[in-house]
Amino acid sequence: MGHYAAMQKAPGLFASVLVFLVSTADLRAQNACSAPEPVCAARGAVYTIASFDPFSSAVRLSETLLVASRHAIADSTEVVVTRKDGSTVKGDVLPTAYDGDLILVEVAGLADGPVLTPARSIPAGAALYTVGSQGKAGTIRVYPPGEVLLSPSEETPHGRLHHTAYSQFGNSGGALVDDAGHLAGIVASGGEGRFEAIPVRELARLRQLSGPEFAARSAEIGGAVRRCIDLLDTRSPRTMPDDTAKEVYDTCSASENRQLYDLAAQQLGPRQQLDLALELSNLSVARDPHALNARLTLLTLLHIARRYEDELPHIRFLMQHLPAEPMVHRFAIQAGKWAGDMDLAAAALALLKQHNPAQARAAEQFLKADIPRPPPLQ
Repeated sequence: MGHYAAMQKAPGLFASVLVFLVSTADLRAQNACSAPEPVCAARGAVYTIASFDPFSSAVRLSETLLVASRHAIADSTEVVVTRKDGSTVKGDVLPTAYDGDLILVEVAGLADGPVLTPARSIPAGAALYTVGSQGKAGTIRVYPPGEVLLSPSEETPHGRLHHTAYSQFGNSGGALVDDAGHLAGIVASGGEGRFEAIPVRELARLRQLSGPEFAARSAEIGGAVRRCIDLLDTRSPRTMPDDTAKEVYDTCSASENRQLYDLAAQQLGPRQQLDLALELSNLSVARDPHALNARLTLLTLLHIARRYEDELPHIRFLMQHLPAEPMVHRFAIQAGKWAGDMDLAAAALALLKQHNPAQARAAEQFLKADIPRPPPLQ
């Protein structure tokens, strides 16, 4: 979301893709809400905050407690919260050893307001809405709806809710709600029409791992988040020296942030640091096997590395869950042929004919031609 790869501090990373600069009149007009009434009412439980990121979002959990995205706060100990009347108040960040992209903020001086009820379940096809900050002025907006792509993986506590409800820069830490206004998750990241939220079930684990006794671990994780984002925000040459690449790998892998693993891998791979990129990308998918954008990153890196056999399980997963994705069709046809899985190549060709028929003739010619497998990379 950004978002990352969408999304963040490096705007362009995290729940970030685009910042709109608008006049006061524009903000007033955009404050109108055409979503179901409970969704519109959920705006009362979402606030704009400023910290490491110039602005992001937070969701109210109680009279004095907000939850936000750790990547938007990093190792800062304070945030500035914009109240509903436009005034601001400072909030204190609660140290946490939670190994994900959430953090709690304690703030006094907020007026009475709603607290969202957790959603019990998200039925297939149910509408989901992002409720998040639109800018530093504190305007909270409901964005166009989407639906579930994949429920959180049960294989890992890091499994996220994957969905198509649009979000953008500044929405990280906001609320993902159903059409009854119930809280399904906290907005995390996304891009290319595929977005992620940390499921509401994780709030209990966050609370258990938050408090002054976790100060040292919290500073360690938050410092790694800040340094990783700063490193990724630095323009890199076409090649990356080994010591710089190792610093990116060590720092970003210490951030406990799966999306930062992906972004670091995307920088390392094209700069002749393919082994480190693959390590990070494999770590990302292991933390959340349902992460579609992470799988696409790993698939691309494996294809560049000419490790066609290793691509096959990821191709099968993506063909099932992203059947219209052109990149998956192309890699599946090539990897299927060169790894000797012609059934997979044929299945990919059938999907290509269905979703992108203009490319079918070229794909058929490739499969029939005597094109040798590229040699392994040295």
